[in-house]
Amino acid sequence: MFRLGDIEIFLFNDATSYMDPGGIFGLVPRLLWSRYYSADERHLIRSANHNLLVRAAGLNIIIDTGFGNCLSETQRTRRNITRFDGTHAGLSALGIAPADIDIVVDTHLHDDHCSGNFRLNPAGIRGPAFPNAAYLVQRREYQDAIRPNERTRATYLPDNYVPLFESGQLQLLDGDGEIAPGLTALVTPGHTPAHMSLRIESAGEHAAFLCDLASLAVHFERLAWMTAYDAEPLVTLETKRAWQRWALETDALLFFPHDIVTPAGRLALDDRGRPKIQPVEFAYDNPMGD
Repeated sequence: MFRLGDIEIFLFNDATSYMDPGGIFGLVPRLLWSRYYSADERHLIRSANHNLLVRAAGLNIIIDTGFGNCLSETQRTRRNITRFDGTHAGLSALGIAPADIDIVVDTHLHDDHCSGNFRLNPAGIRGPAFPNAAYLVQRREYQDAIRPNERTRATYLPDNYVPLFESGQLQLLDGDGEIAPGLTALVTPGHTPAHMSLRIESAGEHAAFLCDLASLAVHFERLAWMTAYDAEPLVTLETKRAWQRWALETDALLFFPHDIVTPAGRLALDDRGRPKIQPVEFAYDNPMGD
């Protein structure tokens, strides 16, 4: 658990999987990325799916829901998922019931970040994972997600969000806004045009869940490094440039959603004046965090 002033932040790993480096590193050649991450005998690298629980002003707020427990065995095998449902394991370990969650923020609607919006109960019936929560996403993100194209339809899966919108549980945001005192959702375009990151501020301290603005810590260090999944890579680059400045000015604690090596850290300048993430020691707040 991390504390910023009056705000508590809990880091969960919802799922552990193995991914093709071509997706997470895009144009970066193996010679370079292999200095930071190791591939296994299948040429895959180990990946996390980090989500946050933020407790602010008496509210329980989940940021992203990961894969959850709704994927079939075939889907888990296809995605090389070895552990899953860690968000609910983390909440249970903290004594928090799904019904106690007040707000769910979907940073974007790619399936690895919002399949956990729903949950299978012991009888195999699918329903909202957090029955009393207001789910939040950008309006532009939702509009893109309900009209996927050939490039996006494999990850924009309507069952993860359309039923919530139709029931009125999913609320659409129009730009930046405060979610709770000290917690602000900001549009950080590039990965998708309406992708969001979350800024956390309390008692003069700062943190951010960058989500896929920087899937890995090294993505934030190096402006030109980004995933092959970014819809607007040149926009990602400029968005990161602005957030690098903010991170250096505030010494913010940064969370990286898919980095199993460096889930959290702070940006500093090395002895050559280059941005470098300094890892922060932590313990996952759920039993299957690794």
